[in-house]
Amino acid sequence: MKKLILSIILGSIFMVSCGPKSVAVTGPKYTASEQLAQGKTIFENSCNRCHKLPDPAKHDDQGWIKTLSRMAPKAKLNDDQHQMVYDYLISVNKK
Repeated sequence: MKKLILSIILGSIFMVSCGPKSVAVTGPKYTASEQLAQGKTIFENSCNRCHKLPDPAKHDDQGWIKTLSRMAPKAKLNDDQHQMVYDYLISVNKK
């Protein structure tokens, strides 16, 4: 019984350690026009592959955090790309 419990604990630790290491976007980071332009390009090229581009005004800042948390892995964005897309969207969003 002890071996079974130990195996379950070690297996759980192993599975958690192999999980994604992505840091979620929690707010704006980039404000330079160069990074915002990169965010726009990434948004247009990555998101447009699977669906029509959403209007940046569709969500407020928190709504974009939730949406991008779901969509960035599907678009295979790395953490910096994810952040730049978020920063671009909130920079043009008037909500």
